[in-house]
Amino acid sequence: MPRDKSENHEKIVDAAYEEFMTYGFVDASMRRIASNCQMSASGLYKHFSSKEDMFASLVEPAYNGLKEKYNQILDKEYADIKNKTAEDIWEGDEETVWVTKYIYDNYNAFKLLVCKSQGTAYENFIHELASMEEKATIEYIEKLKENGIKTNPIPKKELHLFVTSNINAIFETVVHDFSKKEAIAYAKRLDEYCVAGWKRIFGLAE
Repeated sequence: MPRDKSENHEKIVDAAYEEFMTYGFVDASMRRIASNCQMSASGLYKHFSSKEDMFASLVEPAYNGLKEKYNQILDKEYADIKNKTAEDIWEGDEETVWVTKYIYDNYNAFKLLVCKSQGTAYENFIHELASMEEKATIEYIEKLKENGIKTNPIPKKELHLFVTSNINAIFETVVHDFSKKEAIAYAKRLDEYCVAGWKRIFGLAE
């Protein structure tokens, strides 16, 4: 990519982020973004085909990266089940901590996702993540049973609510503008809270 085009692209990305953060996706203006970059609207469309395409370019790499890393860790957890006892299920996993670190390494993207994605294809991203986690939890519990670890049944409707509340709790640090240090400290406590709760309701702890 020629240097001038690369520099223009970086200006557009910066201006787009500020526009979406200020006005949200629905009220964001491609013309205003172009004006802030000292470009014509037609020049802007040489870089992005639509407002949707522009928003996606800001959030999709980080969001897809989170899901990819989640699946990698999930595969490892499945593989480790045969070495687990009821007492050490979920102990030391610190799932919320690694998710929080990833979020804060990609903070701008997740700030947009959490706070400004209404009207986009990503507005229900927490529901998507909760569905992934719900499915993974059910599969994990089944694998525990296959390895001789008994668990209490939980109604699927209740499981969905528990999982969704856990996912929402992780992203609240972004909503409330926690620093990375504050968010990681909170994540560690949230991990302890969630692990204790999951073990209790699944009958893996007294």
